Amino acid sequence: MARKYSGKHGKHGSKKPYKATKPSWMTYSSKEVEQLVLKLAKLGKTASQIGMILRDAYGIPNVKSLTEKKITKILGENKSLPELPEDLMALIKNEIKLLDHFERNKHDMTAKRGLQLTESKIHKLSDYYKNSGRLSRDWKYNRERIKLMVS
Repeated sequence: MARKYSGKHGKHGSKKPYKATKPSWMTYSSKEVEQLVLKLAKLGKTASQIGMILRDAYGIPNVKSLTEKKITKILGENKSLPELPEDLMALIKNEIKLLDHFERNKHDMTAKRGLQLTESKIHKLSDYYKNSGRLSRDWKYNRERIKLMVS
């Protein structure tokens, strides 16, 4: 599938193993995995960081195959989800970096285009999260307020 803004097709990303059952060599139970997820969330880790830590340090290849739930669902059930979703927060941090760069380099039109694309992505993603119920309907993207919240 083509990329939306670059005009390139690119290679498809890596795929998870098709087998969705618990590996035979796994010693952790689903309750233990949920407790590990919650422990790492209390340390301030994001969902993707939790997944990588569980994979690398604990040898848990896939949380969903063990618990039948994704990491974000586990965090949501225990009210440990952050206020803003992780992918939206990453886009906002990227836009803040682009804004700082653009303030120093006023004539960098490539950065200006990147800023426009990033803001467009933020608005589309926030609309998705508003429709899915993850963000409140009255949530509005405001650069100054978000800049204070992130820093």
